[in-house]
Amino acid sequence: MSTGLPHGYRRTGEDRVRESVGLSYPELAPGLVIEHRPGRTVTELDNLLGAALSGNVAPIHTDAHYSSQTLWGRILVCSGVTLNLVAGMTVRSISGLTTANLAVDQVRFTAPVHIGDTLYAETEILTRRACESRPDTGVITCRTTAHNQAGTSVLTFSRAFLVPLDADAARDATHY
Repeated sequence: MSTGLPHGYRRTGEDRVRESVGLSYPELAPGLVIEHRPGRTVTELDNLLGAALSGNVAPIHTDAHYSSQTLWGRILVCSGVTLNLVAGMTVRSISGLTTANLAVDQVRFTAPVHIGDTLYAETEILTRRACESRPDTGVITCRTTAHNQAGTSVLTFSRAFLVPLDADAARDATHY
């Protein structure tokens, strides 16, 4: 890492810096908790596109009149949309250098998400180890929790993925 620069930047030339995406293997230490920002407000378009792309056109996700007659009283955001938005919020910091996702486990939707809700997330690094089959790569496992603007937990999941052991070498090789 270049010295004399703000965290998150690398020097690429005289009077030139590049943003870094993804924490490095040594930085992803077990016990580290990362608060992901900015939050993300779920829009009607997010929900409609996610429902259409997945083929999940259940009326609870797409029909305002139908949804108004349910116990929720309004459209319920498709769970796949919620999972994808929250997972996406984590990429910049924890998995920006990922070379492969290995697993998404223990997915729990703990409260409903509605259009207009703002989601926030945090991730705890659970384990870190060198990969046996790919000696230049490490395996990171983490747990992400998301909550809405009221502080209510709406989603938790665990995930495992591969990252390069030498982030700077990977960034140099890919011009990142």
